[in-house]
Amino acid sequence: MKLFIAADHLGVEIKKELIEYLKTNDIEALEIGIDNSELDDYPDFAFKLCDLVRKNDNALGILICGNGVGMSIAANKVPGIRCVRAVNSDDAFKGKNHNGANVIALGANLGMENIKEIVDTFISTKPATIDRYLKRITKIISYENGEYNEL
Repeated sequence: MKLFIAADHLGVEIKKELIEYLKTNDIEALEIGIDNSELDDYPDFAFKLCDLVRKNDNALGILICGNGVGMSIAANKVPGIRCVRAVNSDDAFKGKNHNGANVIALGANLGMENIKEIVDTFISTKPATIDRYLKRITKIISYENGEYNEL
């Protein structure tokens, strides 16, 4: 599994600390290669990371901004991406297991201990296997591909 990570200027310090934390757990988080500045814009980071996630089988992404909302909105515009804004580990679990999320958006305002718990849950949660969840995820993918006609 590849794990990509990106943050706008509000999430830089959390991103650095999270990368170090993941390393201590033998998980490599790959930064996306865009430099930060005070004037950077979260959509640039979300789009770049999401393009990398969708081009790499079984890849996951972690996005960090002030509160996670902007990153999640931008990420969900990228075809093939299902991003959940998580404020607790239950959001992370259900986002991935029930809804097929492959990217998580976090707010730097959540605090490092909460972020570690959310990220651990997101990484360790297995993808959906229950038929009703798989059916819903399939509908989302079909809609995204212009094939959904069950309205």
